[in-house]
Amino acid sequence: MDLEACKGTDVSQHSVVNIGSPDVTRLPKNQIRSAVRLPQTSLCRGDEIQAVPRLPAEFRTLSLRVDTKPSGDDEQIDKSRKAVTRELHMLDWHKISVDEVLQRLNVSPKTGLDTTQAQRRLQAAGKNIISPPPKKWLRKILGWLLGGFGSLLLAASIVCFIAWKPLGNPDPQASNLALAIVLLVVLVLQAVFNAWQDFSASKVMSSIKDLLPTDVLIIRDGMQTNIDAEQLVTGDLVLVSLGEKVPADLRMIEVSDLRFDRSILTGESEPVSGRIEKTDDNFLETKNIALQGTHCVNGSGVGVVIQTGDNTVFGRIANLSSHEPTRLTTLQREILHFVFIIAGLATAVAILIIILWAAWLRQSHPSYIDVSGLLIDVVSVMVAFIPEGLPVAVTLSLAKVAHTLSKHKVLCKSLSIVETLGCVNILCSDKTGTLTQNRMHVENAAVFDYIIDNEKLNLLASGGKDAPAISLSQVAAVGYLCNATKIVPGTGTSAEKHEPELVGDATDVAILRFSQKVGAAEALRQQWIDVFQQSFNSKTKFMLKLSKLYPTMSLDTAPLASWDEFARTDYLMTVKGAPEILLPRCSHVLDPSHGHPVALTEEAIQRLTTVQEDWAKEGQRVILLARRIIRKDMIPGDLDPSADEFAEEVDSLNSNLIIVGLLGLMDPLKPTIRHTVSVCRRAGIRFFVVTGDHPTTATAIARNAGIITARDMHSVSDLKEVQPALSSRPEDDELSNQSIVVTGAQLDTLNQAQMEQLCQYEEIVFARTTPEQKLRIVHEFKGRENVVAMTGDGVNDAPSLKAADCGIAVGDGSDVAKEAADMILLDDFSAIVIALEYGRLVYDNLRKTILYLLPAGSFSELMPILLNVLLGLPQMLSNIQMILICVATDVLPALSMCLEAPEDGLLDRKPRNVKTERLADWRLMFQAYAFLGVLESLCAMSMSFWYLQRKGVPFSSLVLGFGNWPGLDDELLFTAQSVYFFTLILMQLGNLLSTRGRKLSIFQHTPASNWYVIPAAGISLCLGFFFCYVPWFQHVFQMRGVPVEFFFIPISFALGLLFLDECRKYCVRRYPSSVVARLAW
Repeated sequence: MDLEACKGTDVSQHSVVNIGSPDVTRLPKNQIRSAVRLPQTSLCRGDEIQAVPRLPAEFRTLSLRVDTKPSGDDEQIDKSRKAVTRELHMLDWHKISVDEVLQRLNVSPKTGLDTTQAQRRLQAAGKNIISPPPKKWLRKILGWLLGGFGSLLLAASIVCFIAWKPLGNPDPQASNLALAIVLLVVLVLQAVFNAWQDFSASKVMSSIKDLLPTDVLIIRDGMQTNIDAEQLVTGDLVLVSLGEKVPADLRMIEVSDLRFDRSILTGESEPVSGRIEKTDDNFLETKNIALQGTHCVNGSGVGVVIQTGDNTVFGRIANLSSHEPTRLTTLQREILHFVFIIAGLATAVAILIIILWAAWLRQSHPSYIDVSGLLIDVVSVMVAFIPEGLPVAVTLSLAKVAHTLSKHKVLCKSLSIVETLGCVNILCSDKTGTLTQNRMHVENAAVFDYIIDNEKLNLLASGGKDAPAISLSQVAAVGYLCNATKIVPGTGTSAEKHEPELVGDATDVAILRFSQKVGAAEALRQQWIDVFQQSFNSKTKFMLKLSKLYPTMSLDTAPLASWDEFARTDYLMTVKGAPEILLPRCSHVLDPSHGHPVALTEEAIQRLTTVQEDWAKEGQRVILLARRIIRKDMIPGDLDPSADEFAEEVDSLNSNLIIVGLLGLMDPLKPTIRHTVSVCRRAGIRFFVVTGDHPTTATAIARNAGIITARDMHSVSDLKEVQPALSSRPEDDELSNQSIVVTGAQLDTLNQAQMEQLCQYEEIVFARTTPEQKLRIVHEFKGRENVVAMTGDGVNDAPSLKAADCGIAVGDGSDVAKEAADMILLDDFSAIVIALEYGRLVYDNLRKTILYLLPAGSFSELMPILLNVLLGLPQMLSNIQMILICVATDVLPALSMCLEAPEDGLLDRKPRNVKTERLADWRLMFQAYAFLGVLESLCAMSMSFWYLQRKGVPFSSLVLGFGNWPGLDDELLFTAQSVYFFTLILMQLGNLLSTRGRKLSIFQHTPASNWYVIPAAGISLCLGFFFCYVPWFQHVFQMRGVPVEFFFIPISFALGLLFLDECRKYCVRRYPSSVVARLAW
């Protein structure tokens, strides 16, 4: 009987998991249970288990949030985690026997679930998919509408409606209604742009869905069948085999040499063997549980589904990734800072006007400004201060740059991360595949200290004779056997033969090619049976393989020798890895003169170390190859090679090795890397190497790439244990001119005083580092107010990529690294130069946009209001005209500024200090208000009052009039306001041409570099004519046509403004230490 609902069932739907944070990565395995939280899922007895066979699946991306700081402010999440921790201890799927699991789920291990049963469970529990996060549309819409300047615009629009009615009764002014409607239109347009940017930047859940398998092989109704992974239910039997990924959390009931790669969840790169019985009380650590998203890297097995969808470990990671807030980028912080400045200024001026009205104007001139007029004046202040075109300009600028970068094979996962890259002052780069081509070849080989260079290797390959040829054959054989490279048959037509393709790690492929070159036959692998293998990883830094000779093979099979006294029941252990790791495990070394092993004395170790150091200085990666004969009685015969006990026995025998030789591998630098490093250094970026290689090798590569320039390298011994007196900025300290090399082990021993000194070095090579140490490097430099970019391509790089201000995944890196990164370089690393340049360009162009918008769209609009209140003059620019300047005539020229090409020298200056150099700093405000704003206001004011003077209304009859202006009627005022309006439009053309370049002359940075400027200026002028000469707008907006002389005279003003700014730029270039240069924006 199939019981689909049971009393006491406890299925947690809302728990979360936090995996990948620094705190978790550093935990030992036996403590992970306290860091990872899982739900308890108790299922009904009586259900049948379905076995899911193999899962043919493609996992493309992983969205996983790696916390870099504890989120102590989120109490709700913290409570959920504590609750789930308790549930974890109650979870018992891994503790009970296979029979009890099958009984609890009511499933047969032979026939699986029946279709009807599965359908009922699917309806009850839902599909095996990760639920998208709640949309929270109301919060999103409010954010789009009220974010940035939106709240001010909405408040201003409401005030205008109130000023129109009821305060405007009995004669409401249509201009107030028009102003309110225009403000609402502007608000909606800004919300649309905000929504577009939000949708383009946040696609976490879609990328997680892409990670799940599309279909799986299961057992249902007694037959193997493929179904959609979404249709899996608890109790399904899944068949798992090599190369596939797990579609749900499984309890294994059958295993055959099964191994899983759990790095996608835990960051541990070493495969975990599958078991039937529990190996640990922790659900995550036990080996009889296959977690969703993990990869089967060996063998096969059958597992029963115990958790699906959101209840899986992976589902809870996705839940956490989608719900926790992300940090603000540098650009978002700058925009927020600018909004606060503008809002503060607008509020201060509005309050000042209200105070003046209440304390002075209302008493002395009661008929001058009524309550409705006061509200409109307050709105006018808001409109004057807010650059309404800025949000659109920001979005367009970022989108344009992201599109340009995509053409250079640089993928930006969020628009605003582009500007963050422009602030980077520390770039931590991996070596292999980033600085080098990842195309290794064996440059030298050595038997003991007898070196065989490339020329001799070629001679031997062509049949030449050499003294150590016999010993070298052992090197080739060990290199061939202890190798993870796969040989894939080539494809081609009958007329064209292709060599087999070698697939694997670059180091393994290079060693295999070397072995083939010097005579190791492809049949060698078929002569040995692989019994056990320990793959290379960043912690052990060696690879080990245990092999057994095929029964029919001769005892003279390489690399065996007569002195081995090898028996057919014996094992051959072959090892290769870092010399400094393996040397302590070795006891003998082959003598090249007679090919027999000799004792490894201190003198012999010194000779080998000398070879290693000499090769490392040339930038070669040095690999030591060794072997040992393991007698039959050394390993208990009843041990299963897939058992952990067998691995422990093998590890205990990994000693008394015989060194067969050394190999020096060279990975050539990328052709563009020296130029890339040079550009980064010139741009003020400290370029560090963070690698797992030997320190001498890493230093040599760094020196060849131009990363290290100092003749003498410092070491950890040069770091003082007591904190010295340090200057406030690293570049002022003498250490900034020095180079240092630090290993990961040494990094762990440094105290804070030494770390403080280390972080001041200009040139640093971090060698033999682990993922945890990479993460610490990022945090140490970020903690000293640096903006850090980190490159990486491996699974274990994800924490450091996520922690960095700008994580950069390079090339064909892992999906986990690409998802954790903010930016992906799809092609060559040299594209980082383009990304850096455009990152700085975004910031520069936004400053230009703000500088263009503020003089006319802020200062020159504010002056008529202040003069109207303080001096009693008629307001020379109407409120609706202010809006038209901000959202119509100034918008297209402002947007054209976002498309400016990079100026010369953009990468010749240091990165901006995000703490002190703001998007709108006092220099930019001084240029906008004191220079451009004053000139434009004076010229526009003089033109409008000159027009009135010519019409018989002198300035003396207007000043201090406070509404008593003899001879001034509405028609004259509307025309004078239109003169002011047109003067600003025309003078903004001069502002546009001058603001395009920060320091370069218009003859150096010509309009030809951005042809969008010309049509934008033309359309701006056409819009001015449109509003002033179309009768409907004349009536509603109270605009009028202006005499012809008031077009041409402002053009001369615009040219004068351009000339004055050219003089200013010349002084900045010619006298960089002058007062003018110090005031330059």
